[in-house]
Amino acid sequence: MKKKVGIISLGCPKNLVDSEIMLGLLKKSDFEITSDSDKANIIIINTCGFIESAKEESINTILEMASYKNKNCEMLIVAGCLAQRYKDEIIKEIPEVDAVVGVSGYDEIAKVIDRFYSKNNKEKAVFHKDTLSVEYLNNERMLSTNGGYAYLKISEGCDNCCTYCAIPSIRGPHRSRKIEDIVLEARSLAEKGVKEVILVAQDVTVYGKDLYGQKKIVELLRQISSIQGIEWIRLLYSYPEEISEELIKEIAHNEKIVKYLDIPIQHISDKILKLMGRRSTGDGVRNILDKLRAEIPGIVIRTSLIVGFPGEDDKDFKALYDFVRKYEFDRLGVFTYSREEGTPAYDLKPQIKKSVKESRRSDIMQLQKEIVQRKNENRLDKVYKTLVEGVSEDGIFYYGRTYAEAPDIDGSVYFTSAEPLRFGEFVDVKILNVDDYDLIGEVINESSK
Repeated sequence: MKKKVGIISLGCPKNLVDSEIMLGLLKKSDFEITSDSDKANIIIINTCGFIESAKEESINTILEMASYKNKNCEMLIVAGCLAQRYKDEIIKEIPEVDAVVGVSGYDEIAKVIDRFYSKNNKEKAVFHKDTLSVEYLNNERMLSTNGGYAYLKISEGCDNCCTYCAIPSIRGPHRSRKIEDIVLEARSLAEKGVKEVILVAQDVTVYGKDLYGQKKIVELLRQISSIQGIEWIRLLYSYPEEISEELIKEIAHNEKIVKYLDIPIQHISDKILKLMGRRSTGDGVRNILDKLRAEIPGIVIRTSLIVGFPGEDDKDFKALYDFVRKYEFDRLGVFTYSREEGTPAYDLKPQIKKSVKESRRSDIMQLQKEIVQRKNENRLDKVYKTLVEGVSEDGIFYYGRTYAEAPDIDGSVYFTSAEPLRFGEFVDVKILNVDDYDLIGEVINESSK
């Protein structure tokens, strides 16, 4: 009888790709895949360990799944970033965990399980290497996304040594995949009905620099654009100082690249940017934003900010608040600074009180809510090409996304249709109403804008 395996994927889209690769390897090894934890003999939690809130979510999920050890679950595996970073602590503190597989062990997941079942004493396994070749990304994935889109990881690791970030120590240095391998995977996704390919990496803009001696993101975009069946290509994430004129022109003139960029700015104060180890300056950030908006009409810009970084005073925060008010981002996420062991910023002083960090985050999020409300109201009565992704729980609305929304992190468009629709197809939706961060509309037969 086949063992049933279930995977819970936490954290970012890059983590989801790794989970899908593990699913593909397990399916190939003749395991049965299930999405129901009540039926799984083996439960794998692919964790995130980036910041404190992510670690808490990962630990809470591990503890929740540990309760299944008294029911159907025979083997509990903790994988991913938290496992890479705290492997010894997990084994010691959570005895229900049977194996810990770091980010360097994804390609060995089937062997880890086989080894567990081959040992009569059920010895705990720790599978951990310093780094993993990006060749593991060439394994066939079992897609978990629906609605016609899929993530495509183009590189692993990061060379940006931001003082607050543990990613380089967890994931290793930046390593690009070969262009031909990425294009081959993109073709495979298109053959499976994927209409939108979302390129993900810690920084997509430096793709190829380590492998080819120069940035190759534009060449990669052109090759993927030539694949029949792919209609949208989205980029996550682009560091401001690496966005070249060549890339801007390609986004502007390539009809398949959606006019949407996620640019993690983090701050605008030169003092704080320097303390963060960022290579950009406040003026550099403003210049690239102005250039993008001037050369790519209709571009949607998403960013992420950190408030409460050590040394951030009232003047620094006011500069950030005024910057957000002036530039009116379409999408914005705000994080309170998380003090992470092993990072240079851990020992920086003065550390900011939690209450101050939370207050600053709340102030910017309230401002952003007002900005989004105005921007969404400007979309009323306009028609957008929309990717159909599912049906609402009440069965009244379909839901999906326009070019202006990335999955999981942005809002959705809810709409009615006189005719039945297929998930993964494109329709034209006229926007009729606004519901906070979501939009409401109806399918029409006009040409999309």
